This record gives sequence, structure tokens and C-alpha cells, in this order.
Amino acid sequence: MPSSSARKNAEVYSFLESLIEKRESEIREIEEMVLRYERRVQKEEQAYRAMSTLRRMLTGRKPDHHIAVEYIHYVKKPKEKARLLREEIERYRAMLEGTLPVELTE
Repeated sequence: MPSSSARKNAEVYSFLESLIEKRESEIREIEEMVLRYERRVQKEEQAYRAMSTLRRMLTGRKPDHHIAVEYIHYVKKPKEKARLLREEIERYRAMLEGTLPVELTE
């Protein structure tokens, strides 16, 4: 019969593994969202360039500050969140490897 501490260690290990997997999944979702946004912006830019000069004048473009705000919302902030999640994953991996102590409260 495994000791209580061995069982707790196994539970902590599996918990950390599942957390790492969940965080990696979140990072993939964020990267996909950023990629979709960048593709959409690229398609819009290509469509705008393909328009005739007269049509471009009538259509107009988004003001630069709108583009900047969109970039911050759809690219910069999500990439920052992904960076923080990667740091979190590294801490969890350090705990699994034993280089960072796991804090258990009983």
C-alpha cells in the first residue's frame, strides 16, 4: 500500500501535468486567434489594393488609431498572455523536475 505522501506526490504530479497540458492548449488557441486576425487584415489590405483609385477614395480606410487599437487588442495583448502562460508552464515543469519546491498546504 503506497504511503500517504507518495499518493500526494502522484496526485500533485498528475495535477501539474494536466495544468501544463491545459496551458499549452490555451497558448495554441491564442496563437491561432492571432494568426486568423493577421490573415484577415492581410486579405483586407489585398482587397483594398485591388480596388480602382476612384473606389478607394469612396471606400476609405480605417483610421490609423483604429488599426493600432485593433492590433493591441488582437495581437499584442494575446501574445503577452501567451508569454505569461509559457512562464507559468516553465514553473510547473521546474516543480515536476524538482528544481522548484511544490508548495502543499494540508
